[in-house]
Amino acid sequence: MATSLKKLLLTTLSASALLFTAHSAFAMSPFQATYQFSYNGKNMGSATRNLARSGNTWTYVFSAKAGGIASASETSRFTFNNGKIGSSSFSRTSKILVHNNSMSIQFNPSKKLINTKKDDKARSFAWQAGVLDELNAELQLREDLKGSGLKSSYLIADAKEVEARRFTKQGSERITTNYGTFDTVKVILKPSKPNRSTIFWLAPELDYLPVKVTHQDGKTSYGLSLTGYQGPRN
Repeated sequence: MATSLKKLLLTTLSASALLFTAHSAFAMSPFQATYQFSYNGKNMGSATRNLARSGNTWTYVFSAKAGGIASASETSRFTFNNGKIGSSSFSRTSKILVHNNSMSIQFNPSKKLINTKKDDKARSFAWQAGVLDELNAELQLREDLKGSGLKSSYLIADAKEVEARRFTKQGSERITTNYGTFDTVKVILKPSKPNRSTIFWLAPELDYLPVKVTHQDGKTSYGLSLTGYQGPRN
């Protein structure tokens, strides 16, 4: 059970970090959102997403909790100029019962390096222009869609490498949550493995905030459903 919850929480964070938005009248703006978190169809806990700004330093945090059994959190710090995000740092922590794990990324464009550390394992690999992390990628995708449009792929760093990831839109759907009913754009993250799928539903009314997320990995599934929101609206 503990192993399943750990995998579930970390997958939730990673998948949620890769959501993107379509055209909106708003530029990137601070917001807060809360979600109900479910595992294999059962409600297990809650999750939050929070974007804050101080000058030109932005901080984006996503966290999830499953009762007193497990918790996980991710934090991205970056700058934003002329519609482009400049990644600064990323961190992830998780706790399952008494077991703790951590991962961090430092982006060093002046040294042309990305330095990562996962628990006690440190790595360094070449920095690439435009590289993002798993949280701020969502925000860069949004800004691109407001401008020239979605790119064919995006470079996203994790603990081991920089990987190109692809997204596709699959029509629209009306979704009901505990926070209300919304017309949404349905988005699919193309799976890296055939038995996996991740689907996002984005609400134009809430500046294309994801109001629902589902992830299927073999016989295991999880879901996020919106319960509260403070931020820009259309």
